[in-house]
Order: sequence, then structure tokens, then C-alpha cells
Amino acid sequence: MTSAAERPLLFLDVDGPLIPFGTSPGHPRTAAPAPAGQGNPLLARLDPGVGAPLLALGCDLVWATTWMERANEVVAPRIGLPHLPVADWPDTDAAAGPDPRGLHWKTRGLVARADGRPFIWVDDEIGPMDRLWVTAQHPGPSLLHRVDPARGLTPPDFSTLTTWLDALRASTSAGRSLP
Repeated sequence: MTSAAERPLLFLDVDGPLIPFGTSPGHPRTAAPAPAGQGNPLLARLDPGVGAPLLALGCDLVWATTWMERANEVVAPRIGLPHLPVADWPDTDAAAGPDPRGLHWKTRGLVARADGRPFIWVDDEIGPMDRLWVTAQHPGPSLLHRVDPARGLTPPDFSTLTTWLDALRASTSAGRSLP
């Protein structure tokens, strides 16, 4: 297990949280399509200002996305993030047994990567089974934050993350643990 003095991890998905799928008129991240020949047209939905508030959270950011290293090449520069570590997605471990029904395929790998360290997981596919499994399998504090994929990360999402991190820091400095 890692030292309690280490910064919390923040596992970050791309599709949904950073590239919203909503197409409501006037939505700032869906207004302009990518120019022809510029690659994935959904990249125009990235909010170039989202990187600064992510960095301001004071977490160690880790890509938790099927974009893998491409998130560093294509997404990070557009939103003002540095090169980040990427969560590996190992093959399912047969010795661990089949995943419980409803458990997201990322859950086991993220808990293993956290290795007892406090973490936040920001994704649009988090469900009740993921929360139950993390509570049972992860000895440290965790926040599984589901983002509305139609809107992506919004100021209320950042408020939730900040509130949890403030409580974590307060409990750590007081020698208590956050549930």
C-alpha cells in the first residue's frame, strides 16, 4: 500500500466526460465541427478550458480510457493537460473469476492500479455494481463519479470532486479516514 501522504489518483475517461455526446443547440462543445482532414470530428466537442480545473484538483491524473496513449497525443494538447500515465487494461484474470453481472470492465484494473491509494474515477459508465465492488475490494477512500455523457464535465461535477477532495484532505490531516 502507498503512503497516505501521496496525492489521490484521478482516473479520467475521455468519451462522455471530456467528449460529450449531447447535441443541444448552442452547447459550446458541440457548436463547431472539426475541419475536414483534421481527424475525429468529435474532438471539436472538447472544451479547451477543462484541463486547468482538472490540474487544479491536486490529483495525480491518469487516463482511464480506450484511447490509451492516443489520449496524450490527441486529447491532452487540446485541453491543456501534460502527458499523463495511461491505465493498462490487462486481459481478464481467469483466477479472479468472472466479473459480477453489471461490473464495468475497467473496475478491477483501476482498483488494482490504485493499490489502496485514495482515488476518484470519472466516467460516464459507472453503475451500482462498480460502487459495491470498489467498496468491498478497495481499502482506501474512493469516489466513483458518473458524468452525464450528454453534457460532459460541468462546474457541478467539479464542485462534487472538490468537495470530496476537501473532505479527504481534512480527514487525512485529522488522522481519520474518509468512508
